[in-house]
Amino acid sequence: MDCGIMSLLADTASEDPWSSFFMDVLSPLSFVKVSSVRMQGLLLLVFVKCQHLPFIQILSTKSTPTGLFGFWGNKGGVNICLKLYGYYVSIVNCHLPPHMANNDQRLEHFDRILEMQNFEGLDIPTILDHDLIVWFGDMNFRIEDFGLHFVRESIKNQCYSDLWEKDQLSVAKRCDLLLREFQEGPLLFPPTYKFDKNSDNYDTSEKKRKPAWTDRILWRLKRQPHTGSCTLSLPAPHFSLSLRSYISHMMYTISDHKPVTGTFDLELKPLVSVPLITLMPEGLWTVENDMLISYTLTPDFPSSPWDWIGLYKVGLRHINDYVSYVWVEDNQVSFSNGLNQVYINVSDIPETEGQFLLCYYSNSLRSVVGMSSPFKIQPSAFLEEDLMDESQL
Repeated sequence: MDCGIMSLLADTASEDPWSSFFMDVLSPLSFVKVSSVRMQGLLLLVFVKCQHLPFIQILSTKSTPTGLFGFWGNKGGVNICLKLYGYYVSIVNCHLPPHMANNDQRLEHFDRILEMQNFEGLDIPTILDHDLIVWFGDMNFRIEDFGLHFVRESIKNQCYSDLWEKDQLSVAKRCDLLLREFQEGPLLFPPTYKFDKNSDNYDTSEKKRKPAWTDRILWRLKRQPHTGSCTLSLPAPHFSLSLRSYISHMMYTISDHKPVTGTFDLELKPLVSVPLITLMPEGLWTVENDMLISYTLTPDFPSSPWDWIGLYKVGLRHINDYVSYVWVEDNQVSFSNGLNQVYINVSDIPETEGQFLLCYYSNSLRSVVGMSSPFKIQPSAFLEEDLMDESQL
């Protein structure tokens, strides 16, 4: 069996509790899980609005362990590389080494994770040539020089400016040209580490660790070369990212960290505005007959024998959440002038009411590349009532 299919099945079989939780919360809001990657305690999930599915292409998922001489995944990073309306986007979640004295090691691990995001054998530019990098996680940077009492008093009085000056990440960005290209919102919330569990109290154990902003969200937009010049300019105006909010959530107490969230507005001019596959149900779909699906594809579409079309209820949670599916090659009935037709056997049609839609999954591109408009499948009772009405005329 094709390795892409095996990967899809394995992902379904090992669904983690966090994925299930977020799918329960986000699917009623029309978000669909499109990819995930996990390395021990690190987990990265990507959800998108349903209408964007045909324009999201998952290019690569990667784990980069940096713990125990680069072999152990308790430290390191996980990355999902995708194409969004033709733009390259990389999303990285990381866990860097802890403790005040290990700042140089943290920076080395950051660089190593970045260097390891290569895509050999794939037609993907290097990560620094991606249009957007979003990088977040427990980066473990600490506040230098100031003592515990001064830091806690500054937090109590919400006087953060002195602490910013000694934040190790902020200090490193002043000296490291590449790190400086990663932007971050203002730290207007209290340091998010370390807390006593199930409380809002900073560490009261014997170690009494100094509070720090360990949990961070960074981003980097690709810089564009000037025409006829070797100098770099700001990101192109057709692709821009702006930060709407950057906050911590102090009400959560199950961890010794407080979670941090960032909300962004992404504005872009699509480089791809037509899906690779256009598909639609033919005629009236009922539970009494085989159903016919028509679709057209663009000339450069890389079709595969492992491509399939899934039938979904509106409100799907993830791509494996189909109620039925057909292999495109096995169930093809005709093709001419670019129009292709496949059928779904009547025995595979659910006898449930509601709105449905069709999605074409490309095994080569590991993504949904076409989606129909919502439609209804008429139940048996509806057809019987319709026939009775006709007989009474």
